[in-house]
Amino acid sequence: MAPSAAPQKKWPSVSPPLQGADLEPPEEVGPVEPPSRSGLFKLALGALGVVYGDIGTSPLYAMRECFHPSHGIALTAPNVFGTVSLIFWSLMIVVTVKYLGFILRADNRGEGGILALIALLLPRMRDVRVGPIPGGIIPFGIFGAALLYGDGIITPAISVLSAIEGLQAAAPAFRPVVVPLTVLILVSLFWFQRRGTARIGATFGPATLLWFLTIGAIGVPWVLKRPEILQAVNPLHAVRFFADNGMRGFLILSSVVLCITGAEALYADMGHFGKRPIRLGWFFIVLPALLLNYFGQGALILDQGPGAAQNPFYGLVSGWLLYPLIALATTAAVIASQALISGAYSLTQQAIQLGYLPRTQIRHTSKEKAGQIYVPQVNQLLMVGSVSLVVLFGHSSGLAAAYGVAVTGTMVITSLLYFGVARRYLGWPLPVAIGVVGVFLLLDLAFFGANMVKLVRGGWIPILIALLLFVVMMTWKRGREELGKVMLASASPIDRFLMTIQRKRPARVPGTAVFMTLTEDIAPQVLRHHFRHNRVLHERVILMSIVTKNVPQVDDTRRVQVTELSHGFFKVKARYGFMETPDMSDILIWCLAAGLPLDIDQISFYLGRESIIPGGEAPMARWRKKLFMLLSRNARPATDYFGIPPDQVIEIGSQVVI
Repeated sequence: MAPSAAPQKKWPSVSPPLQGADLEPPEEVGPVEPPSRSGLFKLALGALGVVYGDIGTSPLYAMRECFHPSHGIALTAPNVFGTVSLIFWSLMIVVTVKYLGFILRADNRGEGGILALIALLLPRMRDVRVGPIPGGIIPFGIFGAALLYGDGIITPAISVLSAIEGLQAAAPAFRPVVVPLTVLILVSLFWFQRRGTARIGATFGPATLLWFLTIGAIGVPWVLKRPEILQAVNPLHAVRFFADNGMRGFLILSSVVLCITGAEALYADMGHFGKRPIRLGWFFIVLPALLLNYFGQGALILDQGPGAAQNPFYGLVSGWLLYPLIALATTAAVIASQALISGAYSLTQQAIQLGYLPRTQIRHTSKEKAGQIYVPQVNQLLMVGSVSLVVLFGHSSGLAAAYGVAVTGTMVITSLLYFGVARRYLGWPLPVAIGVVGVFLLLDLAFFGANMVKLVRGGWIPILIALLLFVVMMTWKRGREELGKVMLASASPIDRFLMTIQRKRPARVPGTAVFMTLTEDIAPQVLRHHFRHNRVLHERVILMSIVTKNVPQVDDTRRVQVTELSHGFFKVKARYGFMETPDMSDILIWCLAAGLPLDIDQISFYLGRESIIPGGEAPMARWRKKLFMLLSRNARPATDYFGIPPDQVIEIGSQVVI
């Protein structure tokens, strides 16, 4: 038993807003005040830089990959019309209808992403009105979340590499510098992340606006030159394309899907900006610009023939205009990576709070928007992964195979989870849910099936990354559950412990002791060890439990509940959402507000440090027990995670066999 040593943290000076306030919180949070017009414009501009960067750079490679020689698609006018039609309807159905029209409605108090969908389902697992959710749907969703990390590794690599490859189109002599320059840009991008999403959005927003205006503008002359390309809005061209090309036409969907990469990040990043700014940005800026550019590329190929299909994006301009376009494309590619990077941060925070990942460092980078965070460890892993892929593949066409598998796999899982949310959270009748989600799922499975042929050409990479992360996440969740069972088996109810205090009447010393506990009605093991060995207690003892609710944020005024017991004991229950990071100073402020007299500079925090020993009867494979032991050993210390001053902490170690 020894105090932990680390730099001292100073508590904030506080004055309680209300003595004896009623802080019993309901599940829901209060309504959020909508932003003003100026605030809405700023959020929409920031959303361009963070949310739409990925899908905005798809024109760099999507059309080129559709006509890649490996597909064996003849460059005839009907095939060009058919391909452009497939791109048009993919943008309209998948992004506009599915994500912006439906998926964004399934927000969990303003937050989106796969784990937000899972959190919506968790409290309704036993909803008797519609029946229980199948037991495998939650692990399935966790695998989808793990796929997003693979997406976050591939997106920066393919986006930046595709832009830099424009140098080769300008002059073949630039070929040797493409990979080194891409690596340099990626390292700079990930270093820049520490400045936070708010500053990045403010910096990248105007640049992305210029990008969208530019790609729309360079497509207009070609559309005016060959206006017949606009006939591609007719879906019959897509139908005829499939009829004429058979299986080869179906497999081209593996490249068509590249035009909608970033749609999942659009949903995952919703908490950073909100639904209205994201929708405004899409309908007024992003969609018109993308359509003009894709139709312009189709017109270019119609006009100039097969040679233009080698790199139709850069073929839209000529002469000296090519170099500033390459520079702007490189800037846009850097921005494109931001959607998945910030999405990975949000995903990590949610996974930690929901119990699927060990504690790690999370920095909040904005006082106005709680969802804007920076996770250093995730940032480092994404950087290493992205740089490694660039060096391994060396060209963007190779990365496109891996990219499609990650994107389509996540889209399928999102649709499946949305079906459960539509039934249990949105209250849709079964026929309606099957009809709507069935259409989305049919498209998702078509894209996913077309990408399966690319497994041997790089598609295995995101699957492998997702499998490794899935094992880690499920092992941590299962390990914590089994550890809780072992601890609970030897636990003692707090009422019985208080009876022991009344009977033995131990010596009481001045001050306050805080004991962290997972279960509020149980005397924590640390308290029992302390009392058994020291035979003394502080005059005031607080049993503190921190609970993660299945909502993104809990309102501050409903944050903490204080209950007075007997013999100087108090129960404090602090509630946090899965998009929040608990902070001890915040909790103590509300304890003061509830009328609990505290000298917060004189509090002693007693924390347990369990040493996990694999060898017990817990129903887990031995290798998973060892993995859990490794993860537990490397988890961020509670003192750091909860913001507890280290010089006020006393840790009591114990060995637990699982």
